[in-house]
Amino acid sequence: MTRTRLGLTRPQILAFRRLAGALDKRLPRGKRSLRRAAWAGLQDSMPRAALLSIHARVEGTAPSTWEDPSLVQLWGPRFSVFVVSASDLAVFSLGTLPDDAKGRQRAEDLAARLSAVLGEARMPYGEAGRALGVDPNRLRYAAATGTVLIRWEGARQPTIWTVPPPEVDPADARLELARRYLHIYAPATPESFGRWSGIGRRYGAAAFEALGESLTPVQTPAGEGWILTGDEAAFRAPPGPVAPARLLPSGDPYLLLQGSDRDLVVPDAARRDALWTPRVWPGGVLAGGEIVGTWRRADRVMTVQPWERLSPAVRDAVVAEAEALPLPGIEGRVVVRWDE
Repeated sequence: MTRTRLGLTRPQILAFRRLAGALDKRLPRGKRSLRRAAWAGLQDSMPRAALLSIHARVEGTAPSTWEDPSLVQLWGPRFSVFVVSASDLAVFSLGTLPDDAKGRQRAEDLAARLSAVLGEARMPYGEAGRALGVDPNRLRYAAATGTVLIRWEGARQPTIWTVPPPEVDPADARLELARRYLHIYAPATPESFGRWSGIGRRYGAAAFEALGESLTPVQTPAGEGWILTGDEAAFRAPPGPVAPARLLPSGDPYLLLQGSDRDLVVPDAARRDALWTPRVWPGGVLAGGEIVGTWRRADRVMTVQPWERLSPAVRDAVVAEAEALPLPGIEGRVVVRWDE
């Protein structure tokens, strides 16, 4: 892969990511839109973060939308909790299955033992771990076989159960996982894919190499990277209208970045430190195509810290987004407090 690199600017990259992530215009309500919203998975490590990511992308999102039958919850990339389309279970499970014999054997043995213990039952994962005589956290390794699903609501232990194995070759699932990552996070590198997926740099590089001519090399303000060749026209296209405001939760795909990719999205170092904190990340306020501040919520009070003076129209849009959040168990309207 030694072709001439296509030059991409920061505005082109951000416009493409918003377009690919359906952040400029919400998608119509429906299962097809839910699958597109979760094209690279929706991290749900913060309770109901995936729901708020869906709300930022799909019209008519309700507090129960994350439970739609077309979606499933699993331990996905990096063993983090993800919500994905049920039709894409193999991509986000088998796509992370270890390549080394020892790691794969561990995953498959745990999955087989878990299936034998559970049968068709569902069980809290702590109880399942005790039944197998292992630390419950080790059960996450079994999820890479595509046979383990969970339900986690944050306050309690995940409930765990098993399903039939997907009829997909793990190698094919790995390549599709890389394509999903590239479509949402590109420009990307094998290293960034290996880190995001949890498979490591070596196997990330192997996946990019296998994708071959379907990738186009690019040069960006953050360095060299790769995009899907099929996405080149969208990168080159003039940007369309941007959304007045979106409230992106901690771990949203638009914010789930490392290294120089953070510099690209938030050029100011002090603001990066405010968004990607050493502990629990706040949410990000996206307005006019840029991250313009952070937000946190305690019950129905949302505290917004803008990084600049926001126009009355943008402030109204932020308040409207806050009041529309489909928050389970919250009575009354969300109140926005501006911390300026």
